[in-house]
Amino acid sequence: MNILYDERIDGALPDVDKAGLLAALQQAEPQLNILHEAERLRPYECDGLSMYRTQPLLVVLPEHIHQVASVLRICKERKVPVVARGAGTGLSGGALPLEKGVLLVMAKFKRILEVNPEGRFARVQPGVRNLAISQAAAPHELYYAPDPSSQIACSIGGNVAENAGGVHCLKYGLTVHNVLKVEMLTIDAEPVTLGSDALDAPGFDLLALFTGSEGMLGVVTEVTVRLLPKPVVAKVLMASFDDVEKAGRAVGDIIAAGIIPGGLEMMDKLSIHAAEDFIHAGYPLDAEAILLCELDGVESDVDEDCALVREVLIKAGATNVQQAKDEAERAKFWAGRKNAFPAVGRISPDYYCMDGTIPRRHLPKVLHGITALSEHYGLRVANVFHAGDGNMHPLILFDANTPGELERAETLGGKILELCVEVGGSITGEHGVGREKINQMCSQFNSDEITFFHAVKAAFDEEGLLNPGKNIPTLHRCAEFGAMHIHHGQLPHPELERF
Repeated sequence: MNILYDERIDGALPDVDKAGLLAALQQAEPQLNILHEAERLRPYECDGLSMYRTQPLLVVLPEHIHQVASVLRICKERKVPVVARGAGTGLSGGALPLEKGVLLVMAKFKRILEVNPEGRFARVQPGVRNLAISQAAAPHELYYAPDPSSQIACSIGGNVAENAGGVHCLKYGLTVHNVLKVEMLTIDAEPVTLGSDALDAPGFDLLALFTGSEGMLGVVTEVTVRLLPKPVVAKVLMASFDDVEKAGRAVGDIIAAGIIPGGLEMMDKLSIHAAEDFIHAGYPLDAEAILLCELDGVESDVDEDCALVREVLIKAGATNVQQAKDEAERAKFWAGRKNAFPAVGRISPDYYCMDGTIPRRHLPKVLHGITALSEHYGLRVANVFHAGDGNMHPLILFDANTPGELERAETLGGKILELCVEVGGSITGEHGVGREKINQMCSQFNSDEITFFHAVKAAFDEEGLLNPGKNIPTLHRCAEFGAMHIHHGQLPHPELERF
């Protein structure tokens, strides 16, 4: 059985009267777009983690909030699971549908409701593309800071669900640091507001809890995001290294010097060559690794920081430090990094994108460990890092048509994530857990913590109908995986044990 796809999740669900469900939805919402024929369901079989596919029972594409509420209410009454989906760019199987469940696609909610330059915020529907927010704010010299590599396509509702980051999250934070308020619907179709228009809200910080909850607690219907002033100037340094571990140590040296770059990214030789062949960004092909360091702010401060960072990089062993000569070259440097994933896709039949986070000081050790694991499993790994905050994206290259390579890629990916936990890191930084990393959750958390996670889930969704089988493993699964010592009794909500 494949590690990532486990048919027991669908098998544990009760059978659904598809015709009866379809009739109930059509009667409640005659204008609701519902897909139910096999050929129309096929495009929705996976998200960005395309190695595994499951055809959903039904796909619904609402355009109005009352339609979303009707879908949730009917599914709750009939005990049919619901998986919410945005643009489908997620990379952890978070939006992988269920054969016995409804896929709720929120892509048609793509209106920017308000851009408020005085308050520096924007109100948007969940299907609005990440980049579209900054484009709408640009006339006011404002922008939305989190910038995933998929920002041209990914939607803000999915960004909230996964707590997305990007190349500039070191200085400006993840989605959770840039969202002020979320409107959502519970599985009971109850509208709930989390957060507020103010900088703080009374009571528990449920907005932070909800951000990154991967569609397990509710369905996003509106998001209010914080907008930031565009920096007066931004300059990029590209440092070349003849050793990947030297580049790793240089990352910690920059932060230790008191500099917080707008972005600090690292690429190894394999990813450099792939990106250069694809984008022609001007990367040095003789380098074993490069660092891209962006400094932003007012010009005098940026110039001082550039000079200091250059000294740090040379001292750390950089063989060359090049500053982008103008905005066009700066954009090219970043284009190479942001297109690293599709670039690697051009040099391998398949690749598996990992997402883990480690303390910066352990970057050299983990790089050495990934090299050893790559050799052990006989698969190439291209390394791309949000190095400044320790968020790493090893890309495991394989050919699914070669017997055993898919399974080896899965196993190698799991070992890399376990290495992250071993050095005090996490199994995810921005892609989420989804279906992909659910076994490694057993490595990172103990039975008491996982029991608590299930209790939080049950407080919002007692019957486990929202995105079941994702994010949180059961204690039984962890015992089977063999990664956690189970030392307490059963969950307080035994109905969740079936997943």
